[in-house]
Amino acid sequence: MQMAMVAIGGYVVATSRPVQRVIVRLAQIPATERGAVAMVATISLTSALLNWGLSLIFSALLVRRLAERDNLRVDYRAASAAAYLGLGGTWALGLSSSAAQLQANAESLSPSLLSITGVIPFRETIFTWQSLTLSAVVIVVCVSVAYLTAPRGDSVRTAADLGIDPSDPVEDDEPRTRPGEWLEYSPLLTFVVVALVAGWAVQEFADKDPIVAISALNTYNLLFLTLGMLLHWRPRRFLAAVTKAVPATAGVLIQFPFYAGIAAIMTQATNGGGDSLSHYLASAFTGVGSSTLFPLMMGAYSVVLGFLIPSGGGKWIIEAPYVMQAANDLNVNLGWTVQVYNAAEALPNLINPFWMLPLLGVLGLKARDIVGYTFLYLVALLPIVLGLLTLLSTTLPYHPPVQP
Repeated sequence: MQMAMVAIGGYVVATSRPVQRVIVRLAQIPATERGAVAMVATISLTSALLNWGLSLIFSALLVRRLAERDNLRVDYRAASAAAYLGLGGTWALGLSSSAAQLQANAESLSPSLLSITGVIPFRETIFTWQSLTLSAVVIVVCVSVAYLTAPRGDSVRTAADLGIDPSDPVEDDEPRTRPGEWLEYSPLLTFVVVALVAGWAVQEFADKDPIVAISALNTYNLLFLTLGMLLHWRPRRFLAAVTKAVPATAGVLIQFPFYAGIAAIMTQATNGGGDSLSHYLASAFTGVGSSTLFPLMMGAYSVVLGFLIPSGGGKWIIEAPYVMQAANDLNVNLGWTVQVYNAAEALPNLINPFWMLPLLGVLGLKARDIVGYTFLYLVALLPIVLGLLTLLSTTLPYHPPVQP
């Protein structure tokens, strides 16, 4: 449910009217077709570091606004693929990273997993200089590929060429019919809620290390939902945005219970000798690897598994017990092990259509329209990401799990 709220919060913020006005202005900036595609890629990748739901919807709406320009022929397929880069490049290296968020919150981890990994704060995962360097490299590579591969001239296929109308229908507030609906159309409730949350947030961030405070999933989600409420201003608009956001979370809601069950079987079901499946998988990693090769092996393994299980947080629940045990056995930094998973796990999203669905719904496309472009990003990123994960791991020392 916490992961679902991450998606809902980002969606609600992206669809607010103030943000829509920002999107319209951004769409007027590019002067060339390739520049427009590169700008979409940049915004998608950087906004995903803040919230993957925000990145997905904000970037999709930006593509629609670019497609409305009469003086610029932007390839709708290439721009749409660029809008998806946040989910395939940087989201798992940012604040909404499922694995990093889970590991920073002891209450979100099962006792069996907590005993292996301990609590790993953001300072040891997404805020290390190694992780920030990796994020910067991914952004530079993706934006370069976006610019170089964007069609020009007769190869361009605009939204009109594809039979898509990029304009949005005008949505007005429904008229009030009863006195009891007055509060739904008044900003009074919004003002009260935002003021209360703001007061609490000031105290929370003053009493705690800001990085520790923002790493709490409930705090992160509360701040995004409150920002969405403030931007929508009227409760009726806010609730309408939440209603539209919920379908995008259906896959998350149905998958996580299954993953939790799989994780319990792997860590708690034992044979006559008291060993679990997680133990044997960890032994397989430690038996053929070393502290130097482990990040490369784990990264490649996470990429392959990501094609089968398209969920960052759910897959981490399954994968973490044995890869983190192997990291302990090989004395590999646990925070970097989380980032190895994060960086590698995101790559299969580039050609796995599961997380494309919300984007494709906004853009009116099918997966086949953009997967040719996203495959190019996968080819470019795979060796670079795996190489950097292996190289940067040598710069981090190991320390045992820290229990809360």
